[in-house]
Amino acid sequence: MAGLREQSSFPWLMRLGRTKHPSCYGMKPSEGHGVQARCSAVDREEGPDLSVTVNGLKLPNPFLIASGPPGTNYTVMKRAFDEGWGGVIAKTVSLDSEKVVNVTPRYAKLKAWAPAGTKSEVIGWENIELISDRPFETMLAELQQLKKEYPDRILVASIMEEYHRSSWEEIIERVEATGVDALEINLGCAHGKMGAAMGQDCVLLEEVCGWINAKASVPIWAKMTPNVTDITQPARTALLAGCEGIAAINTIMGVMGINLDTLRPEPCVEGYSIPGGYSSKAIRPIALAKVMSIAQMMKAEFPGSDFSLSGIGGVETGNDAAEFILLGANTVQVCTGVMLHGYGHVKSLCKDLQAFMSKHGFTSIEDFRGASLDYFTTHADLVKRQKEAVEKKQKVRKGLASDKDWTGEGLAKETETMVSN
Repeated sequence: MAGLREQSSFPWLMRLGRTKHPSCYGMKPSEGHGVQARCSAVDREEGPDLSVTVNGLKLPNPFLIASGPPGTNYTVMKRAFDEGWGGVIAKTVSLDSEKVVNVTPRYAKLKAWAPAGTKSEVIGWENIELISDRPFETMLAELQQLKKEYPDRILVASIMEEYHRSSWEEIIERVEATGVDALEINLGCAHGKMGAAMGQDCVLLEEVCGWINAKASVPIWAKMTPNVTDITQPARTALLAGCEGIAAINTIMGVMGINLDTLRPEPCVEGYSIPGGYSSKAIRPIALAKVMSIAQMMKAEFPGSDFSLSGIGGVETGNDAAEFILLGANTVQVCTGVMLHGYGHVKSLCKDLQAFMSKHGFTSIEDFRGASLDYFTTHADLVKRQKEAVEKKQKVRKGLASDKDWTGEGLAKETETMVSN
């Protein structure tokens, strides 16, 4: 990593002779008519300001549709914008969609225990779904149409390719031509041959991110796999190689379970299955820990930078989002939550987040972003802090310490020293 650290001393917007022009980060001028009329009530709602700016991109709120089924085509992405999502990250595309063949069923649920006759809560979700199986040219046309109709909204394309520089350069050039505001590189897909295979190898990651950032002229977000020992290593590598942001986490490799009647794994396809990507609210504690680690690294090693962090993992309420923001996230992505609750759920997310902010007197996202990071420390420090607290408490102890201390003289006064009200 020594070579990478030396590289960080150079201006991080320079890409081997190419510069990401500042205009790439700004808002595109409003085109056409009816743009303001399309904005949902979420944008106009009174209360604390939910707008955020990341890498120069302005969003009306920090909630993004994460790459996956909720961003799989023009119709559903249009619905997301109409409902008021701050931005949409389209389902991951590659140059050759013919390689992508999905199976069904491809999802499985983990449900919490519930009394007989009551509905079980979904706490875990697994998918064995691949990236977009739609023709690349079709997805390009739909991205371009969306940017034409919603020039004021943030649209991010998710891309993934094999280990070929020419393929990465081609997909970046063709996707950027649609007018998308940023690119998210999928380095964390839990299954398949491209995503996590690159995200788990920092040497490979450095090289690929170098290719990408030498070609790209819009912000690049690197989406991290959680299936590593130390997630700060690939995150650091991506940033030093020129990426403007980190998104974390992608799904966790898992096996949903075994059907104890059939003895077959779930999701079951013709009696067989494969390990898949685990998501939903059960992974949120893991995602929070990963985001916290990345945020601490960014704060310590890149102070004053404009690098962004997008938190992902089990967000279903505005309070869930607040936790990620308190740990340093600029934005929060939602995928499984949309699949369970629908696109209109963004209104509840915004309402919940504003209620949290009002409770604490926060007027903007930046008022509390990263506020909880300083409360993480080492176990040795916890021991020290607790010892000091106990000693201090003993010094200010009121009343008698032991039954042997009763004197019998001034009994009423001795008793009063131990009364709390």
